[in-house]
Amino acid sequence: MFIHKIDEELSLKLVELTDADRIFELTDRSRLALREWLPWLDHTKTVQDTKDFIQSGAESFALGNSLNCAIVYRGEIAGIAGFNEINKAKKMAYIGYWLDTEYQGKGIMTRVAGALTDYALTERGLNKVEIRAAAGNHKSRNIPVRLGFTEEGTIRHGEWLYDHFVDSVVYGMLKSEWRAENGK
Repeated sequence: MFIHKIDEELSLKLVELTDADRIFELTDRSRLALREWLPWLDHTKTVQDTKDFIQSGAESFALGNSLNCAIVYRGEIAGIAGFNEINKAKKMAYIGYWLDTEYQGKGIMTRVAGALTDYALTERGLNKVEIRAAAGNHKSRNIPVRLGFTEEGTIRHGEWLYDHFVDSVVYGMLKSEWRAENGK
């Protein structure tokens, strides 16, 4: 079991099958807002779809290839964040995240992404963390900017969203930069 306390009101915990109902509830009620930027909403129509996601994530976590966490805010699951991929050969992790609309605008995701970055670069011994966001998704893009990530470039037509492509902006943080940025 993975549990990572961020501060007094916020922590990350490995997603479990017992979380499926809550995660699906958040997905369903934020579906329209999330669908604008995330490609998997149309494939998540039932609690069983969420259970399949959790099971797949658990298998990938066991292999050390990813980490899917529930964001726990004041005792309630508020969204999902983690490493969509951990590339051990490149010593890199790729952060992905989403938050229920009710919990947005509270600084939660910036704290979560910062904690994941710190965990990857200081505890996991990785060298780089990347965050990718659609060019038009300014809320998501502001998170790595606030954390001091470097904008590394844009991948044209980097993601297919249902009926159109969107460009993906890539942000990166190196271990050496994180230590300098955070006085470690």
